[in-house]
Amino acid sequence: MGKKIRKTFHFFLTILLIALGGFGMAKLTSLKPEIKKRKPPIPLPIVETIKVKTKSVPIIIKGEGVVHPVKEIKLVPQVAGKVIYLSPSFVNGGSFKQDEVLLKIDPVDYKLALILAKAKVKEAESNLKLIKEDAAAAREEWRMNFKRDSKTKRNPPPLVAKEPQLMAAKAKLEAAKAEFSKAKLNLERTVLKAPFEGRVSQKSVDIGQYVTPGQPIATLYSTEAAEIVIPFDKNELKWFHVPNFTPGDKKGSEATIIANIAGSKLVLKGRVVRAEGMVDEKTRMINVVVRVEKPYLNKPPLAVGLFVQVEIKGRTLKNVAILPRSALHQNNKDENIVWVVNIDGFLHFRKVEVAKFSDDNMVIKNGIRDGDMVVISPLRIATNGMKVRNFLLKEESKS
Repeated sequence: MGKKIRKTFHFFLTILLIALGGFGMAKLTSLKPEIKKRKPPIPLPIVETIKVKTKSVPIIIKGEGVVHPVKEIKLVPQVAGKVIYLSPSFVNGGSFKQDEVLLKIDPVDYKLALILAKAKVKEAESNLKLIKEDAAAAREEWRMNFKRDSKTKRNPPPLVAKEPQLMAAKAKLEAAKAEFSKAKLNLERTVLKAPFEGRVSQKSVDIGQYVTPGQPIATLYSTEAAEIVIPFDKNELKWFHVPNFTPGDKKGSEATIIANIAGSKLVLKGRVVRAEGMVDEKTRMINVVVRVEKPYLNKPPLAVGLFVQVEIKGRTLKNVAILPRSALHQNNKDENIVWVVNIDGFLHFRKVEVAKFSDDNMVIKNGIRDGDMVVISPLRIATNGMKVRNFLLKEESKS
């Protein structure tokens, strides 16, 4: 009987504990504060900005071109003959000084021709002297025979005075002297000298070879200066001065020539000297010529045929800002604008005037002030007056 009572007691005790647990849970649930529904905050777009600092900036106009010599000629003999001497400098790539003897032609024939011409001059001089003596004697005889005849003219007739013979003798003397001068000149022409300081680009003659007048035997170019021809859009010429092309009479704008040769970076100074004058009908470009003095003084030199970069220093713009191109946008009116973030973090659209574009940057002439924070990172959606958050501040671009 006692066992049955214990089971009944345990059963009711279990029911009591379950009831107490349920009551406690209900009580705790009723005491828990009610959670209110809230909208999550919208995250602010993160932008990268640059701090503007206006300053005076010289406009740099960049171009590319090939180095050409200022002077380039074909060396051509003016007399025929066999080559008996070549200068050690007279090789492909050889350098020479002005008036240096480059080549000699066998002068024997021309020396003999000079001797013969000199003999003809002596003969003509002697003949002229004899005719002068004969003419003087004829005039004297005329005066002796007709001195008492008042009707006769005082001077004898031209034929009696041998005037035609005198004129012919003088002409023969002049012709002999001219022939002598020509023979002397031909002898001098057997020696070919360098007309300027330069180098040999191509030689096509050697000792023992027979050359003829008008036959090119080498190509020479001057090393006194070199020129680079650079095509520019006609609107680019407003930034720098081209003598006799753009307004003004001052010297052409300064230029920097940059080249890579023999594993070295070569930097030389030059100057704009002229424009070729005509606009290319196909490209609508104008060729501007930059000259470099003494291009072969450096080692390595600014060699002819080298492809180079040229940076021309243009006029200076004051109170302008340099910004990356990524900062520029356009509105629905196709106006140039930038996004400026104020001190409170609000984005504003600012209309600007771009003076010049370079490789990756642009020069802003109007619409930007010192201290403006300009957005240079992209945004999928941007509205005037929206709230943003700066992610990274950068200093203004330097070029």
